[in-house]
This record gives sequence, structure tokens and C-alpha cells, in this order.
Amino acid sequence: MAQGIQAPTAMVFPGPNTGWVTEQTGKIRLVRDGKLTGTVVLDVKNKMVRVGSGYEEKGLLNVVLHPKFNTNGKFYLFYSRNTSTINPDSKNGRKFDHTDVVAEYKMLPQSDMADTASAHIILAQDKPDGNHNGSGLVFGADGYLYVTFGDGGGQRDEHGTIGNGQDMNTWLGKVLRVNVDGDAPYTVPKDNPYVGKDGVKPEIWAAGFRNPYRITIDKTSKQLFVGEVGQDLYEEVDILEKGANYGWRVVEGNHCHNPNTGCSFTGYTAPISEYHHSEGVSVIGGNVYNGSQIPGLKGKYLFGDWTGPVWYLQKAGKAWNRGKVTIKNFPRGAKITGWGEDQSGEMYILLNAEAGPGPYGATTGSAYKITKS
Repeated sequence: MAQGIQAPTAMVFPGPNTGWVTEQTGKIRLVRDGKLTGTVVLDVKNKMVRVGSGYEEKGLLNVVLHPKFNTNGKFYLFYSRNTSTINPDSKNGRKFDHTDVVAEYKMLPQSDMADTASAHIILAQDKPDGNHNGSGLVFGADGYLYVTFGDGGGQRDEHGTIGNGQDMNTWLGKVLRVNVDGDAPYTVPKDNPYVGKDGVKPEIWAAGFRNPYRITIDKTSKQLFVGEVGQDLYEEVDILEKGANYGWRVVEGNHCHNPNTGCSFTGYTAPISEYHHSEGVSVIGGNVYNGSQIPGLKGKYLFGDWTGPVWYLQKAGKAWNRGKVTIKNFPRGAKITGWGEDQSGEMYILLNAEAGPGPYGATTGSAYKITKS
């Protein structure tokens, strides 16, 4: 439905037949009536780090609309900006690689354009390395904003003595839950699981993540699904639970990681599904299908891998069964970079021909609507 996008990362639908696609290099592009328009809703490139042309995990990574967007015009971005802060764990005085930011914006009245003067920062987290940024954004059924942060980057969460995923005094490797409708920039809901506990960040809702790249809500069950990118061997999908710990860096999926044998799984919440790296290398979490055009997918969680395969998860008793979804007309060699769900529950898939933004402003990204063949 739309071609000529530069490294698409996320898609939302502010109105009927109207979509926004975020480009990793900083723009929100307007799609209307199934076509990419020349309108740029917002460009935050001048606020961001420089985004490389090859494989890249920084940039403009996500957008989510406020539940009352139709009346208040608010939306939220997740992007990477430069930092001047020295990493206290650095042995040579090295700065953090960048800072991940969640920012709020408002639309201009009666316009397709955002008000650039409305920007204000909700959350900002310094990152020691350039990868594992998380970037998941979703409003839960409770009206609160859930935000995912990766473990800090590098490999194997070698941060501090226990890794950031298990360090409860950092947002890194966590899912946060905040109220953006209270006092600015946010307030912490009183029923967050760690409110009032010493040495624990009160914004934390769940812990033990490596790189929870996407989090989405099933509009029917109200459950929150997390696509958690793995390390060496396994990719996983989790259902978010209050106060849960998903085990990284001790475990990877249902398997020991550090130590690589003999670990204890006590206190850790298992994924609802995992797959080995023989099938893919980086899970791209999707959505539960709640549309009407493809009855066979109704109620199934649809997700994929960056390298191209697409699967569904369907609950059967206490288990979740995984099955393959065959996508016809899938461009050869395309990378899955994101998913979208419109107001009627139909789903969209974002693809990119490059491993990143590509050289010289390449615009090889596309948005496709998934339809029944």
C-alpha cells in the first residue's frame, strides 16, 4: 500500500484510511487512502543521533497515540539522542553511547502536522551501547503508558555484577508503567509492584529483559504481548504480568544462559513461545488479529522474524501453539521491521530491503496490508 519509505519502524492509524509510518531516520510519513503522501507529520532528525546507513538499532523507533488522541491530539515517540554524560561504569571515562527518549507531542489544530513547539520529554535513559534499545510503547487497558528498555546493549548483558536485566535500580532491561495524564512529565501509579521499595525504581512493572523490541495490546483480552529479542540461540514471546521477572541474563527463553548449565528457574516467568536460531535471528513482535477480513486468523497473535518468517500463536488450554503463516507476494530478501493495526483490527507489515536505512537516503521500505488470498 505504500512504497518509498526509508527504513520503516512503526505504524499507527490516527483516523479512518489514515496512517502514520515512522522512518528510522527521523520522519513520520502520512499514508492516506492506501498511498504514501508527501506530507511529513513531524521530523525529529535534528534532535536525534546520527543514524548510520548500515545495520542500525538507533533512531526514531516507535510511535503510539494517546487513547484520547481524537480529542487531545497527543502522541508519543521513542527516539535516540546524543548524550554528554559519562558512564560511571566506564574504566576510561567513556561517555554513554546515546540516550533513549520518550517524548510527547501534540497535533496542530485541524492539521496533518504536529506542533513542534509542543514537545516535552517524558522519560530519558542513558545507554552504554548502541544496541538493545527496546523502544516498545503501548497504552494498556488501564490508560497507563508501558515503555520497554533494553538491557544496555553490547552482548550478554555484561553490565555490573548481575547485569541490568536483574538490577532493579535501573530502567534498563525493564518494562515501565507510568501515568502521563498526571503531573508533568509523569506520575508513578500507586499500584506499580515496586512502589516504596528501597533500591528499586518505582516505574518498573516487570524485569529480566534483554531487548523487548515490541509490546502490543490485544484489544479483546487486554493482554500485553512482548517480542523479546534473544542472544545466541533463542527468540521468545512473553505475556506481560505485574511484577514478573523473565530471567535475562540468567536464562534465555527456557534455557540457562549465565551460567550456561545448572541455573535455577525459580522466580522467573517462562515465555509463552520460543524458537531456535535455526528458524530466525530476531523476533519482531506483532499483534493479535482482531479484524474481520481473515476469519482464520481471528484471535491469533501474529508475529515474525527480521529475516522473514511469519507465525501465529493460538492458545490451547494453558499452552500456546505456534503455526506458520504463508505470506504470498513477500518481496525476496526483505526484512520485517514492524507491524501495524488499524482501527478495524486489520493488520499491516513493514518491510525494508536494506539491513538499515541504506546508503544515500535509500527509500526501499514498504508498508503492506495483510489480506486473505
